[in-house]
Amino acid sequence: MKRLIFILSLVVIALAACDSNNPSTPRRGFRNRSLLVPSSSGNPYEVMVVAEDSVWDGYPGRALDVVLNKEIPMLPRPAESVFHVSRITPDHFNRISNLFRNIIVLKVNPRTTAPKMSFERDAFSSPQLIITIQGPDERDLSMYITEHTQTIIQFISSEEINRNAELLESQYNKDFYDKAKEMFDCELFIPVDVRKMKIGDNFIWASNDGINSIQNICIYSYPYVSTKELTRKGFIALRDTFMRRNIPGGQPNQYMTTNHEFVQTKPINVQGRYVMEARGLWRVENDIMGGPFISHSEIDTVNNRIIVVEGFVYAPDKMKRTMLRRLEAALYTLRLPVAKQTNTNE
Repeated sequence: MKRLIFILSLVVIALAACDSNNPSTPRRGFRNRSLLVPSSSGNPYEVMVVAEDSVWDGYPGRALDVVLNKEIPMLPRPAESVFHVSRITPDHFNRISNLFRNIIVLKVNPRTTAPKMSFERDAFSSPQLIITIQGPDERDLSMYITEHTQTIIQFISSEEINRNAELLESQYNKDFYDKAKEMFDCELFIPVDVRKMKIGDNFIWASNDGINSIQNICIYSYPYVSTKELTRKGFIALRDTFMRRNIPGGQPNQYMTTNHEFVQTKPINVQGRYVMEARGLWRVENDIMGGPFISHSEIDTVNNRIIVVEGFVYAPDKMKRTMLRRLEAALYTLRLPVAKQTNTNE
């Protein structure tokens, strides 16, 4: 089930002209290509920058460093950056370092007439993404990087989500998959270790039931009445209702709710389908428990309902970036009845 997922259409638009390999085109033969090169090194969301000292210490390097070290929104303190960044000079870019999974080549090239980005996949290892950003001088190059901040972030993030989603579709919790299929006629692939399930009223909750950190995924649905339900206010109200009913605390007066002040919603594009993404913080009423969540809400036009899939984390005193992103990738594997009909020729 090869699938290419791009979060925002702006990524496709911004990079479509950069290289002959249009990122909006599925990677035909991607798995066969991966057999020809070694496995990549590095962890998900790690980026290695290849740049001369003068470029990295100058305006272009500073601009790129700001982009790659932006804070992830809607995570509890301490702040966590979008990527883990390392840097080497071109003379150290060799047969070992070129195996890294995400590489940005940053260079000043006087022969170029204007700044530009290009990309290549699986050149030296698999999975691998190499983005080359170059410009005629430091000033124009640094301005270009700043103007394309979201494009750079979203493109690398989309690649990582795509990689993780592909892995999930080959190794997943079959019990949860079967139950989601039975209750919602949907396909959802979640990590194998997120296996402890609780079935509620039109609601499934799965957890890895960890000792020091807990990763959770849930799916629920409700009738689609109007577009008001796909707004920030409507989402929060319905989320609070479902969580209070299905995720109680340890005491009778305790239950999960949403921290209303810390919720961001935005529309995203998942394989041509409209999805409302919500990021925010949850808490337990009358308790000190809390953490981050991310959810996708999508209209199931076949059954005239809205399906919501959500991942949330409880990990006090621990960094939460990696855990939440692992769950986020699972949300992108959701297939509604209409999606399955559309993709019958895959």
